[in-house]
Amino acid sequence: MNMLVTMLINTTLSFVLILIAFWLPQLNIYTEKANPYECGFDPMSSARLPFSMKFFLVAITFLLFDLEIALLLPMPWAMQTQDIKTMTLTAFILLSVLALGLAYEWTQKGLEWTE
Repeated sequence: MNMLVTMLINTTLSFVLILIAFWLPQLNIYTEKANPYECGFDPMSSARLPFSMKFFLVAITFLLFDLEIALLLPMPWAMQTQDIKTMTLTAFILLSVLALGLAYEWTQKGLEWTE
């Protein structure tokens, strides 16, 4: 019962905060607030430059392999468990999924910087 009340309060509070976050900024919309800020001067050019997708792909690839390291580092400590087959299978599946993702990205030429 106590867990149910806690989850209900957390869910309600989350929804209230999300509603406030979407509702509050829409109260005072005017053109000066919507323009990009450049030290009080009029913008010389567009502040919204086109974004290269290569930088995004490099960032996603970095996060993927950073996550791999974060998941594989505890494996030596997990080897002290009684069920070593499950731990080995889990590590093998994780590495296989990551290797397949790398192979897919390589075949789709996502790792090549030249366009």
